[in-house]
Amino acid sequence: MQKLKVCELFAGVGGFRLGLESTDCYRVVWSNQWEPATKMQHASLVYEARFGSENHSNTNIETVKTSAIPDHDMLVGGFPCQDYSVATSLNNSKGLLGKKGVLWWSIHRILSEKKNKPKYLFLENVDRLLKSPSNQRGRDFAVMLRTLTDLGYAVEWRVINAAEYGMPQRRRRVFFLAYLKDTAIYQKIEKTDPANWILEESTFSNAFPVAQNVQNLISFELEQDLVTLSNQFNSEKGLSPFLNTGICIGGQVFTLKTTPSYHGKRTVVSDILVDAPIPSEYYIDEADLPKWEYLKGSKKEIRKTKAGFEYNYSEGSMVFPDALDQPSRTIITGEGGKSPSRFKHVVQTSKGLRRLLPVELERLNMFPDDHTLLNGISDAKRAFFMGNALVVGIVERIGTSLFQKITQLEKQVQS
Repeated sequence: MQKLKVCELFAGVGGFRLGLESTDCYRVVWSNQWEPATKMQHASLVYEARFGSENHSNTNIETVKTSAIPDHDMLVGGFPCQDYSVATSLNNSKGLLGKKGVLWWSIHRILSEKKNKPKYLFLENVDRLLKSPSNQRGRDFAVMLRTLTDLGYAVEWRVINAAEYGMPQRRRRVFFLAYLKDTAIYQKIEKTDPANWILEESTFSNAFPVAQNVQNLISFELEQDLVTLSNQFNSEKGLSPFLNTGICIGGQVFTLKTTPSYHGKRTVVSDILVDAPIPSEYYIDEADLPKWEYLKGSKKEIRKTKAGFEYNYSEGSMVFPDALDQPSRTIITGEGGKSPSRFKHVVQTSKGLRRLLPVELERLNMFPDDHTLLNGISDAKRAFFMGNALVVGIVERIGTSLFQKITQLEKQVQS
């Protein structure tokens, strides 16, 4: 097979591209990265420095004409997690309008308007997507599944914690793949027992095996009318019906809870630390240590709002400093800077306690060393990039499994 042509949306500093192109099975033919909250487009500058500016767009994706996006086999992206509800609109001939500024609808628009729809979608989001919003748990994901069903796709999803498969960071994200009706994978899903597909035959199960302790498979059908689905899904405010693994085909959902099955090598924090002199500003000043200890420690105290209302506040303690013999905690966007923080990583070294370097944060996400190093990009901004990024190793393994699945099933169809 030739390499699959990829369109990368919400590209950040290129985590999807790194993972997919490392397999030598994919080629990114168009990409888009635009950050609305900042004048200087730092992430796009890094992306262009690493991959070139040709066929890269640094424009609000909501304003990009679909005709400007070349045909592609697969659309990928880690889109922002927002409120995906829909509303009726008299000005819209389709009677349906996504909320303004919600970027899921940019994906939907591209898929709707493309004459040659991409055969495959590979998307990523925070795992709370499966249970948001809090007053209608699971509604947002239900809206997405219904729109993809209406566009002719079958969808499979899995919540994956990178550390549970030997990678250096405890980072839980939901990944989902979608297959257009005319693909061999869609047709295979139609003919396969749902539980068997989820546990043994899916793209995810090949890349990230799960234990075979089968729990009850939950099945339900999504309301066909999207506005009704948006307004009424799980309106009784119960738990989300979407478990950490599942498929949706023809509007029928099959979902169950799976547990990882992995027995290989595991990477821990000590494996990613640099063996080189560390800049002095990364060491914690003794005068600041009490503040760090307070923020990391457990608390039971009375606090007061700006309005003067008093309330009881409590939180548990965190491991301080971070364990060197375990995978790291999840990197967040506020990882950079010297100020004491509950969530920044701190490690014990022979020369004292210190924060992690940008290159070490890159290693926790399995990026190449100094991928984000660029003139004019601060260390704090580099840390921010990694807080927004995904674990490249997950993309690589899913990409490899997907290409193998496509090759295998298309050969069977041809024979």
